[in-house]
Amino acid sequence: MNRIWQRLSGARLAAVAVAAVRPAVSARAVRQEQVLRPVRPAFIWATLGGAFLVDLLPWGRAIWAPDFFALTLVFWNVHQPRKVGMGVAFVFGLLMDVHNGALFGEHALAYTLVSYGAISLHRRIQWFPVASQSVYVFGLLLIAQLASAAIRLWVGGASPLWWLGLLGSALGAAIWPLLNSLLLAPQRRPAKRDDTRPL
Repeated sequence: MNRIWQRLSGARLAAVAVAAVRPAVSARAVRQEQVLRPVRPAFIWATLGGAFLVDLLPWGRAIWAPDFFALTLVFWNVHQPRKVGMGVAFVFGLLMDVHNGALFGEHALAYTLVSYGAISLHRRIQWFPVASQSVYVFGLLLIAQLASAAIRLWVGGASPLWWLGLLGSALGAAIWPLLNSLLLAPQRRPAKRDDTRPL
């Protein structure tokens, strides 16, 4: 019995020593988590449809223009992977192929790859601050553009300056923090707490 008591008191002393050695965490180092309201499915579909319509604008085919639908798709795949899946990406990709007159399935493959990557990495991406998430978003958008470029090169329909299209991925990653704050705005709780509200 005496040995058990010695072990327990030794473990307590070790825990107190570790706590004393560990530096105090500053208020800046602690990331404040905010509880979000549930997202409405109508809002998800409205943002996906709006991003698709923005990509249908005439300047959407410019080399430097980011793919707004792919950005919105990545956002919803990261934040709501059960509500927006690869099927949505595939259908919208086919619609984009019809609109652009591209090889049928080019955008469908690219959007499906983006969606798969975002769903696979959604827990990891959410651990990082929004600015650091842009690195992951850049990689996902780059995979989509490289898949489209590979298909165009394979069938012989790519221009010799196809690599300039990769600027759209960098611009999309730069826009990510703004898009993130805009799409999360309806879900944020009001700053002023009302005592009569249950939540």
